[in-house]
Amino acid sequence: MTTAPQISRPQNSPSGDTGNESGSMVPVIDRQRRYDRGIRVWGAHGQEAVEKARICLLNAGSTGSESLKNLVLGGIHSFTIVDGQKVEATDVGNNYLVTASSLGGSRAQCVTECLKELNETVKGSFLEEDPATLVSTNPDFFNSFDLVIATQLPEISAFALDSLCRERGVALVLARSYGLVGYLRNCVEEHTVIESKPDSEVHDLRVGEPWPELAAAAAAVDLDALDDAEHSHVPYGILLVKAAAAWKDAHDGQLPKSSSDRAEFKDMIRSWQRKIDDCPIPEENFGEAIACAHKVWAPAILKSEVKAIIEDEAATTITGTTADFWILAAALGRFINNEGDGQPPLEGSLPDMHATTQRYLDLQHIYKEKAEADIAAVTQHVAVLFNEVAGKDGKSIAATEIKRFCRHARHLRVVRSRPLVEGLPSDTLRAGLSAEDTFLNTSLHILLRAVDRFLGQYQRYPGKYDNELEEDVALLKGLAGSILLEAGVSGVGVCDDLVGEIVRCGGGELQVIGAIVGAMASQEAIKLLTGQFVPLGGTLIYNAMQCTTSVLI
Repeated sequence: MTTAPQISRPQNSPSGDTGNESGSMVPVIDRQRRYDRGIRVWGAHGQEAVEKARICLLNAGSTGSESLKNLVLGGIHSFTIVDGQKVEATDVGNNYLVTASSLGGSRAQCVTECLKELNETVKGSFLEEDPATLVSTNPDFFNSFDLVIATQLPEISAFALDSLCRERGVALVLARSYGLVGYLRNCVEEHTVIESKPDSEVHDLRVGEPWPELAAAAAAVDLDALDDAEHSHVPYGILLVKAAAAWKDAHDGQLPKSSSDRAEFKDMIRSWQRKIDDCPIPEENFGEAIACAHKVWAPAILKSEVKAIIEDEAATTITGTTADFWILAAALGRFINNEGDGQPPLEGSLPDMHATTQRYLDLQHIYKEKAEADIAAVTQHVAVLFNEVAGKDGKSIAATEIKRFCRHARHLRVVRSRPLVEGLPSDTLRAGLSAEDTFLNTSLHILLRAVDRFLGQYQRYPGKYDNELEEDVALLKGLAGSILLEAGVSGVGVCDDLVGEIVRCGGGELQVIGAIVGAMASQEAIKLLTGQFVPLGGTLIYNAMQCTTSVLI
């Protein structure tokens, strides 16, 4: 098991019990039962990645505490909280992990102790220091972590943190709650995703262009020779392969193209149903075939994201330091251009079909054999690549990892975020402020940046003093305009009403907004830790006033 962060500092070092010290008795838990919900979503291998994760949280306010709470409940290995604040009355009001008895005490210590009570297997420590100071004075502090969640961090400190995390290969999630506004951004140089798990995944059946074994299996089924019971239990996959072959024979090898062709194709399948006095007998398998007929003519196009991956320089220029993902991507590209005939490896899974158990198992076996053959071909390409590259000879990638990669090859993703200091492109800002549906949330993004400039110039947040509200509105609007001019954006401006709303917030961190933003931050953290699902690729603005979100890229 990975050890807890061992942080060496000349003067200040994390305090507090780090969980189960060496030699002490480790609680025996039933992982399958405790983490059942997580395992059902991201699998045992995903849970294993979570349980190895070492997390650093900067600022244990409402937003940060909520995000870390979710990860502790999920079973991370360890965490360290960096926070130099003392517990104040506002903390008691907006943070469920802080109690009135802790007033005046260390906020980092209080939240650490409460979080450790939620999951005794997670190790926790804290450091009483201002995060902004730590970022500037001791960047090597972050070497020990897999992921950093930085909350309520001023822009200048966020720029520096983003830079040092990129240099060290540490994933960074920036989260912020400001009044009724939320901000979230992932900062990663490169993040690869094998299991992107799209919401609407279509099974890879290839009934329109079957491989020889599948075509032979379908041709071997003589529908006319079957009795009624067998006829009504032929899997619809077989029916569609037979129908596609029959159509091609009658149409010069072409699949249905026009809407009239497709209607005629479905009528052909209906004509195969058994009849009594010319009335078709309802057969569920034929109903499934007609409902899924579109799978025959659906174009087998390689997704643009996957095409971009196999053509990426990282996949076409392999060196001794190339990561396994890109070795696999290079092997995938070779497979697609050779054995795959333009297609990625077959997944090998089947949807439910109305069929006898034996017929379904026979069909499943055909798909599994094809999938295994494709995996073997990709594995061979991987071996060739290792032999071709100096520094890789003799190395290999685990068979289970190659299999997982092949199974999800249709949905691979790579996320790269631009350095935070670059800001959003001027075209994004101009388009966001010009469009009605994004005007408000783009304005909020600009105003959050203006708030940080206000803080840097006046050492306070706008709206802190009631007698300076009008003056602060004018100052904040001017700073927002300056940000737009620096970005090369003219002719558009931020929403005046929102300037007043931001000033009215006075820098307050509300519990309900912190809970929402914190939950989203922990969700993004899980994506980054497990390598599953596609993480946020831009800047998310949550507008609780309008109950809307926008992702600015």
